[in-house]
This record gives sequence, C-alpha cells and structure tokens, in this order.
Amino acid sequence: MSLTANDVKKIAHLARLGIAEQDVEHYAKDLSGVLELMTQMGQLDTTGVTPMAHPLDQMQRLRDDAVTETNQRDHFQTIAPQTEAGLYLVPKVID
Repeated sequence: MSLTANDVKKIAHLARLGIAEQDVEHYAKDLSGVLELMTQMGQLDTTGVTPMAHPLDQMQRLRDDAVTETNQRDHFQTIAPQTEAGLYLVPKVID
C-alpha cells in the first residue's frame, strides 16, 4: 500500500500533528514502507507458533506484598466532596 501526500496530511490532521510541507513526501515514503512491512508480516504462516508475552525469557522481579503506609481513608474522606458508607460519590458519566 502506498500513501500519497494527501493521505499523510489527512492522517496528520486526525492525529493533530503538525508536519512541515517539505517533510510530507518523506513521511509518505516512510509510512508506506511500514504498511508494506505489515502486509508482508500478515502473509506469513504462523500456525504452530506460540505467542509470546515478552521477547525476553525472564521472570519479573516482584517485591513482597507488605503494607508500607497507614490507612488514611477516614482522613481522605473528610476532605472529599461527597462520600457515603465509606465510598466516594462521583457524577454519573455513563447512561
């Protein structure tokens, strides 16, 4: 897939990016190359390939699950705009 200068300008507008006019063709070439690579990768046969969670075979170092601070919920709820039964009340945003 090859992008035109107009395509790049539309993408930049949608992403709210400012691109200098002299750079538009350069971006079109680079983005077209990325899309071409994605097309090639999409055509590969990946049956039998196990998905990886991470490219490095390492275990994540975890810290001990220990309480490091005192409970200050009552203090924070006294300065909150609205609370009820130990919960914070917030405006409804989803119907």
